[in-house]
Amino acid sequence: MSLSKRPKKENRRTHSQDDFQSLAYRILQLSNRVILRPDFQREVSQMIFDFSGVDEVELWLKDHGKYFRSMVKRHPPDNSLFGIRSSAQNVHGEIIPEPEDDPNLIRLCNNVLQNQMEPPKAILSESGHHLSLLLIPLSVNQKRIGLLQLKSNVRNFFKKGETEGYEDLARSLEIAAASRDAQIDLRERVKELTCLYGIARLVSQPGITLEGILDGIVRLLPSAWLYPEIACARIVLDGHSYCTPQFREGKWRQAADIVVRQETRGQVEIFYGEEKPELDEGPFMREERNLLDTVAREVATIITRREAEQEKSKLENQLRHADRLATIGQLSAGVAHELNEPLGNILGFAQLAKKCPGLPKQAESDIEKILTASLNAREVVKKLLIFARKMVPRKTRVNLNQLVEEGLNFFESRFTKQGIELHRSLSPSLPEIPADPAQLNQVIVNLIINALQAMESGGRLTVQSFAGQEHLTLIVEDTGIGMNEEVMKQIFTPFFTTKDIGQGTGLGLPVVHGIVTSHGGVIRVESKPNQGSRFEVQLPLTGSNEVEGGE
Repeated sequence: MSLSKRPKKENRRTHSQDDFQSLAYRILQLSNRVILRPDFQREVSQMIFDFSGVDEVELWLKDHGKYFRSMVKRHPPDNSLFGIRSSAQNVHGEIIPEPEDDPNLIRLCNNVLQNQMEPPKAILSESGHHLSLLLIPLSVNQKRIGLLQLKSNVRNFFKKGETEGYEDLARSLEIAAASRDAQIDLRERVKELTCLYGIARLVSQPGITLEGILDGIVRLLPSAWLYPEIACARIVLDGHSYCTPQFREGKWRQAADIVVRQETRGQVEIFYGEEKPELDEGPFMREERNLLDTVAREVATIITRREAEQEKSKLENQLRHADRLATIGQLSAGVAHELNEPLGNILGFAQLAKKCPGLPKQAESDIEKILTASLNAREVVKKLLIFARKMVPRKTRVNLNQLVEEGLNFFESRFTKQGIELHRSLSPSLPEIPADPAQLNQVIVNLIINALQAMESGGRLTVQSFAGQEHLTLIVEDTGIGMNEEVMKQIFTPFFTTKDIGQGTGLGLPVVHGIVTSHGGVIRVESKPNQGSRFEVQLPLTGSNEVEGGE
């Protein structure tokens, strides 16, 4: 509420042209302050009220397609009371009268607002509540932007010649309103561009994380909105929130979805904590909706780019890993072939030596050790050849469930001894697949041994099998010690082992990888320290190589 003393009637004088020009100059100066429309409307109304000495000044201004009505009236006799509100409109854009309105006056105002006649003329008449009414339409670029109404309880209040003065004043008000709108629009566009520029600078910072970018964006957003002092911002992505300091949700909210590859992953949100005049979308402007949508799309683009970079890095690592495995495979094949011949000679001559009559017991024991060591060495060579894919799979139609059951039965006593709880979940309708049964058996055995070694103090082993449309899946999951990321990167590298010297060759999982790959399948691993490991093997239901015996 703002108060001012009403000029006494006996001292009232007719305003000169200089008086009107002085008031017009003050109104034009007001527009240069780049204030918001409610403040502009309030100050202009008060200026005209104090200048005119009328009992009531009502100023209607159009903003974002809606009319806002400000009113300064004499109440009580020596003071002024100010109020402002948005007006309800029908589908034709006409103001809908409120209970305290004079319906005839509102009808007259609507007729003036709908009339596009130029130049706009002032209307001098009486209203139901006032003896003198001066109504002046306001237009910019041949479009109605509002009305100026001066009301007095004195008959013939407006003196001769004053009507033209108020019309000229209205023209200055039109210029001031248009200037203020243009400056506000320019200011808001600068704020929006500053926000987008800030986002671009954030993204270009070397080494910045996605979390750092999102945290920076929410701090930039409030300054781009009409009321930054009461605005809070939040970005929600994949269940994680990034908020401005002292964030709190407000009653008024504007939000835009973050859509990445046609999947909604989160939202960008703006909240107002205080009530503000209604604009295009509650208290938010149409331009702010466009900016919010742009920011949401930019966030989606950033996410897509980051994920593509991560995927590229992952693929490059896989390519380097595959190249390293291929090199090791070639080396392993060469070493295996070089070792096969001397190993064969050692085994052959050791067997001949064992058959010699009259061998001392010590010599016979030593020869037995030679045979055992040679057989173990030949098994290592066999694994090397499998890893290097120099042993072609001998495929037949096999039932994976049967191989799994045979492998589990082989370790049944060890499960009991180590206190391991076994859970089977084998699909009864599993189709047969073309595969080498001996090599698949080796896959199953190696995965079970790997799980047993991870659960020396007991745990739970889960084995599952099921069929999809194109693949058959085998899952071996344990609750053992698990692996960190560094170990997981190397588990399929030959001779890599976390076991002590003499307790492992480092060929078990590389052989599994080689067998699965040679069958046209894939193997995936999930593991975390102290949370166990999960190996998933997928084998194609139809093989590229023919099954032995011709099918």
